[in-house]
Amino acid sequence: MDILALNCGSSSVKYQLFDWSKKEVVAKGMVERVTIGDSYIIHEVPGRETYREEYECPDHKVAIHLIIKTLTSTTHGVVTDMNQISAVGHRVVHGGEKFTCSVMIDDSVLDAIKEVQHLAPLHNPPNIAGIEAAKSVLPDAPHIAIFDTAFHQTMPQHAFTYPLPYEWYEKYGVRRYGFHGTSHLYVSKRAAVLLGKDPKDCNIVTMHIGNGVSHSAIKGGVSVDTSMGLTPLEGAVMGTRCGDIDPAIPAFIMEREGYTPKEIDSILNKKSGVLGITGEFTDRRDVIEGAEKGCDRCKLSLEIEAYRLKKYIGSYAAAIGGIDAVVFTAGVGEMAWLIREKALDGLDFMGIHLDKEVNRTTMTRKRETVITKPDSPVKVFVIPTDEELVFTEDVVAILEGTYTDHMKFKYSFATKEFQRK
Repeated sequence: MDILALNCGSSSVKYQLFDWSKKEVVAKGMVERVTIGDSYIIHEVPGRETYREEYECPDHKVAIHLIIKTLTSTTHGVVTDMNQISAVGHRVVHGGEKFTCSVMIDDSVLDAIKEVQHLAPLHNPPNIAGIEAAKSVLPDAPHIAIFDTAFHQTMPQHAFTYPLPYEWYEKYGVRRYGFHGTSHLYVSKRAAVLLGKDPKDCNIVTMHIGNGVSHSAIKGGVSVDTSMGLTPLEGAVMGTRCGDIDPAIPAFIMEREGYTPKEIDSILNKKSGVLGITGEFTDRRDVIEGAEKGCDRCKLSLEIEAYRLKKYIGSYAAAIGGIDAVVFTAGVGEMAWLIREKALDGLDFMGIHLDKEVNRTTMTRKRETVITKPDSPVKVFVIPTDEELVFTEDVVAILEGTYTDHMKFKYSFATKEFQRK
């Protein structure tokens, strides 16, 4: 059984083909610059050289055609025809309150996803375009939606409700939703295994730190709070997003600079965060290198980001009554030892005793590592995330009729026997 996972962004389509019987990735890749010209595909197959092809993709349908063409190519492919693809899993960023788990996509589900696209105008439209394109290219395969927001639907009302006119929630669905749900689910389950505990007996703070950044307070195995809100703009400092700011700032700047709402929204989402502070960088490797060379704004960016990470760890520990572990994941969380060290500095009072030498040598996306000392009451893990595996297991379980709430469903990676390939 081969499962195709698709993640459609506004100008890219990421994909992964997973052989369920062998429990291994067959191929993965990305089509870049979809809809904007000069597009191309990067295709990776284990044991082969990476393949790149220039191919114009004016829309997502052409991009998905290109993916299928590449997967079935006699030279670069891994399957003989499209019928070998048993099902397709689609990442959908926003499910609103309508979806608390992954679901088979039919017309009513697709309509419901469209109804909440105003809550994620940068993300849901390309997700929808990808679903429609894939259904036209693979009309006989089952298509399943996996929602970023689903994992966080366990938040209590006092955590997800904003102190705003309540009718905004009733009329427009204005509330905290949270994102990166599949990542938080995966690493929290892995952390429970590493702790030797059942997820229901664990309190964990998970830190997904990439270009986008979100944190989750997980009590008894379920999300009870998370840093992103109505949209992915709220929360921590991100590559180009501002995160938490005084809500009066946008109106203040709009009045003085004459920006329209669309322009200020673009600035907060695309020109703020690490980019806004440094003036030129989003990649933390560039920021760290700049700081080492004496760039004051790079140094400031590192201090701001780490300080806010520390505040989230402390506040979430308070919210859930103490923690068993902190987990760092995603590109920056897995690779940037300096940001981890700065974020954890001074947290000995909480029972976090960082092993600086181990932390500094932990820069890999392939191995799970404990970066605290053996006597540390609170463990800190670096766990490479695997959202595509969550996609795949949800799809297979739905096809087999075994899918249920994640606290009852037994993911393969939630067992001691699991080995990351």
